[in-house]
Formats: sequence, structure tokens, C-alpha cells
Amino acid sequence: QVQLVESGGGVVQAGGSLRLSCAASGRTFGSYAMGWFRQAPGKEQEFVAAISWSGTSTRYADSVEGRSGISRDSAKTTVYLQMNSLKPEDTAVYYCAAGPSTTYSSAYVKTWEYWGRGTQVTVSS
Repeated sequence: QVQLVESGGGVVQAGGSLRLSCAASGRTFGSYAMGWFRQAPGKEQEFVAAISWSGTSTRYADSVEGRSGISRDSAKTTVYLQMNSLKPEDTAVYYCAAGPSTTYSSAYVKTWEYWGRGTQVTVSS
């Protein structure tokens, strides 16, 4: 059974940092793109960042560009999202996603194949 399990969320003050992790199991994700999305209360789920299957390409939403870094380990079983200079508007449930290599360039939720259950990030002002 395919599983994506997020961890690392929590409560942090504005200006602080968090590192989210997503552990993948149940299949080989080495050829899959990995991504992070988030959903704030009352808002739609939105794209945050993605990393290609090789790990050599990354892309970010404008809202987190320059403050975040997505990476994956060499075994390609874990993907990370480092978030710095956090703002209250970053408060949301953060979801890990995986999809075929072509999904890397997509910001659309429906094109990603596998999803985790999410981890809550709360940034206090």
C-alpha cells in the first residue's frame, strides 16, 4: 500500500523556521516527482513547491520563493521542505504529494497521484 507520511509541523513564531518531512513507502518513488501543497482555513489547496524525480530541478510558488527549499534524499524515499522567515499567512495544513515525472511542472491538485494526510503548520504573530 502506497503511503506518504508528513511530519515536522508545529507552532512557530513569525520569522522562525520549520523543516517538513515526507516519508514515502509502498512503491518505488525514484521516478516520481514530489511536491508540497497547503490549505489554509477557508481557502483552496494551493501549490507550494515541487522537485523533479532526479532531484536536480525545483520550482516554487511565488508566495514562498526565496524563503523555502525543497529537497529529497539520495534514496528518494523522503522529501523535505525547509521553510524560513515564516509569516502568519503561511499557516495551513501542508500536504505531501507524488506523481509521475511529468507532474513536476503541474500546480494542479488533480494531476498529482498520491497524497499524504497533512501536517499542521501554525505561525503566530
